[in-house]
Amino acid sequence: MLPKIDVPVYTIKLLSSGKTLQYRPFTVKEEKLFLMANESEEMDTIIDTIKQVINNCVIDECDVNDLPMFDIEHLFLNIRARSIGESVNLRYNCNNTVSKEGEEDKKCNNIVSIDLNILEVKPEKEEGHTNKIEITESLGLVMSYPSINILKEFNMENQSDSIMDMTVSCIDYIYDKDSIYYAKDTSKQELLDFLESMQSKDLEKIKNFFDTMPKMKKTIHFKCDKCEHEEDIELEGIQNFFV
Repeated sequence: MLPKIDVPVYTIKLLSSGKTLQYRPFTVKEEKLFLMANESEEMDTIIDTIKQVINNCVIDECDVNDLPMFDIEHLFLNIRARSIGESVNLRYNCNNTVSKEGEEDKKCNNIVSIDLNILEVKPEKEEGHTNKIEITESLGLVMSYPSINILKEFNMENQSDSIMDMTVSCIDYIYDKDSIYYAKDTSKQELLDFLESMQSKDLEKIKNFFDTMPKMKKTIHFKCDKCEHEEDIELEGIQNFFV
């Protein structure tokens, strides 16, 4: 019988819960899953593959389906870093407009390589962010962060019905001075009716919850070695760390 290969174990702290999880790097077998998912170019397939690999690699008990997207992205980047390498080479076109006397202005278009340590990338919470939406002094609701399954289900832009449905899916509970009403014990129609009875300013508070919730962000300094243009570039979302 062939010997088993020992793999290192690492830990990560989830922002949403403060819980610490143990995980291992992914194997060659799991890396092949990513290659096949990327070849399919289907977002649903890629998301399902990410979920499968995280489930395989996380040693502690954890339901990936319940994790908010920023925890999923943080976990995936760390597993990827421990499996393939911490450094990712990003390549960007310089979009600076170059002016030369006697010539038309044109884009520089020089390709610049930037090395980024993805272990330095962590979800950031914006100042003033809260999941408690106060409607009056004694009435309000508490939101939960959208899970990867919720985002997958409502991956539809500029459709108000989908936005309202996603909002309903993210309500944890509604409270007043007398009681707490958990969304899991309330019908979807009742929750929709509750949202539709709000004033616009109250719905704006819910929108602000989604707009300011934690995201994977990293600001990198860009300098073109051809035209010497400099600027700071803000990367946001897991896809930007593999450009």
